[in-house]
Amino acid sequence: MGVEELHVLAVDDSIVDRKVIEKLLKISCCKVTCVESGRRALQYLGLDGAKTSLGLIDGLKVNLIITDYSMPGMTGYELLKEIKGSSKLREIPVVIMSSENILTRIDRCLEEGAEEFLVKPVKLSDVKRLRDFMLGGDEINQNKVTRKRKLRDNTCSSRRPLASSPFDLQLHPNLVASISSDTAISQQPREMSKIAQYPLKLPIFEL
Repeated sequence: MGVEELHVLAVDDSIVDRKVIEKLLKISCCKVTCVESGRRALQYLGLDGAKTSLGLIDGLKVNLIITDYSMPGMTGYELLKEIKGSSKLREIPVVIMSSENILTRIDRCLEEGAEEFLVKPVKLSDVKRLRDFMLGGDEINQNKVTRKRKLRDNTCSSRRPLASSPFDLQLHPNLVASISSDTAISQQPREMSKIAQYPLKLPIFEL
């Protein structure tokens, strides 16, 4: 019996982050549809007032929505509220991603119905855990509240340093190789050039 393939709708205004999350999801045996905004996600899901959603035209059921929090036009939190306010789509799990580890933001998203809140850059282990959760069935769903509480505590206590680009992490080798070097170089932090300009000088003490 083959591995079950889940369909994930990924929403992010950053083309680099979209490529990263798409690769991670495909490595984890997921079917991926990527859109660049919350409005496009609503259009795909049929929540923009159109009679037919793009998802229905594709004939693909969405099993999971993973969205960035900070996006122009419509934030991930606003998209989450739209989805959870729909009688037809409220059961679709929604995961929020953010490069900022802000406690009030995490609480607000979880209280609104988000399944998880991931601090960027997203790792392969994060995606595999989400897939295991989706395939876990009722046993995991019964422990949803406890799992969310642990997620909140772990996210706030970890305070892992934020990478300025997905390439600062040790990701799957095929993931890094698949993204152009020009894009990667353009994302390098400006601080690196500043460090090169100011070499470390140690004080000299006379004995």
